Amino acid sequence: MIVEQLSLVDFRNYAVADVTLGPGPNLFVGRNGQGKTNLAEAIAFFATLGSHRVSADAPMVRDGADAAIVRARLAHGERRVLLEAQVNRQGSNKARVNGSPVKTAELPRYAQVVLFAPEDLQIVRGDPSARRRFADQLLIQRAPRMSGVLADYDRVLKQRTALLKSARARGVRGDALSTLDVWDDKLVDLGTQVIRARLALADDLAAALAAAYSAIAGADHAPEAEWVLTVGGVDAEDDDETLTTRDAAAADIASLFRVALADKRTAELDRGITLVGPHRDDLRLRVRGLPVKGYASHGESWSVALALRLASAQLLRAESQLGDPVLILDDVFAELDADRRARLAGLVGDFEQVIVTAAVEADVPGDLRARVVRVEAGRIQEPGDE
Repeated sequence: MIVEQLSLVDFRNYAVADVTLGPGPNLFVGRNGQGKTNLAEAIAFFATLGSHRVSADAPMVRDGADAAIVRARLAHGERRVLLEAQVNRQGSNKARVNGSPVKTAELPRYAQVVLFAPEDLQIVRGDPSARRRFADQLLIQRAPRMSGVLADYDRVLKQRTALLKSARARGVRGDALSTLDVWDDKLVDLGTQVIRARLALADDLAAALAAAYSAIAGADHAPEAEWVLTVGGVDAEDDDETLTTRDAAAADIASLFRVALADKRTAELDRGITLVGPHRDDLRLRVRGLPVKGYASHGESWSVALALRLASAQLLRAESQLGDPVLILDDVFAELDADRRARLAGLVGDFEQVIVTAAVEADVPGDLRARVVRVEAGRIQEPGDE
């Protein structure tokens, strides 16, 4: 898959912008704060339906505007597809494919993008929410229907949690809150789908993760990614002794989920929150048998984060009918030593399209500088421009 043309209206710092992209490497160069990352963010939106920098959509809309428009013409071999997203400051976003209105959740069916940015260090060093977000955005690209499942789960979770808070305020305890059972059923149904999809993802990523890490780091540190599940009966954020990916392989997740909810009901009513489900699970990352968070060096942490994204790209490449995913490396090379820069350039060089952003052109290996686009204060200067 190749992005041939990107057009923006009222997106971030761009009032209007148009940029032409080519196959192979494309390099956006400009000082920090000029809008390079905004271009990468706009392209990735079609694949993940969100930003890699913020959890809400409103910051993507230019100050003073009510909505931003992002259009991209994609090439899938000889086929061309025009995607359009209207990102609203308030309310639901809208989408079109070849001019026809579609549900926004349909966009990832046409666009696959893997973006690596400095923020990805939080996947390995941050709290569990960063790892859940990484996994769920990849799930949506693998199976776009998961966008609806995840959205429905979040909706049910919010309604169930609101009921718990209301019951807490009224002093309701235990079985007196019979309406909670209805929300439990919905939570278990949707949550089990999310858990199963995440477990399958971790299993499918394993080999690609190990290969990518070894290629980047130049060493075999046996990287692992394993889910820690709260349906095992304790809180994955507080206790290491809980159900893990290996244990769950043959487990009845739905039954475990129901038992855990029953066991936690008193605690949930006391605290007014939902304590069990995929919204509290964690993706445990290890190298050399030790947790990355708290034990890995800075270089190892970067290598794990990069390897997760490259493994994602390889997974999508193997499964996709669209060709290679577009691979975006946003301000990455400045953080790497010369050896890792060369290794990374070698790993991504054969993708159909690679988009790189950098403040300093010399930081980027020569093989990835075939086409240079300069960005300054929301203005784009393409090759050949005066």
